[in-house]
Amino acid sequence: MAKIEIIAERCKSCQYCIKFCPKGVLAVGEKLNSKGYEYVVPVHMEACIGCCQCARICPDGAVEVYKEGA
Repeated sequence: MAKIEIIAERCKSCQYCIKFCPKGVLAVGEKLNSKGYEYVVPVHMEACIGCCQCARICPDGAVEVYKEGA
């Protein structure tokens, strides 16, 4: 199992992480960060396989993936 953390202030809602997630774990949230962007949030954590595609593709380093139990 993995855990995804989104650093809301870095997210500019480019949605690359959403598009490249093979399991559909992420979605655009409803809250705004201080820059006025609706930042991405994990919505289906139970489906996360810890592949880290979301973190690799993020141009702003707003996504961190932690593998639990490792």
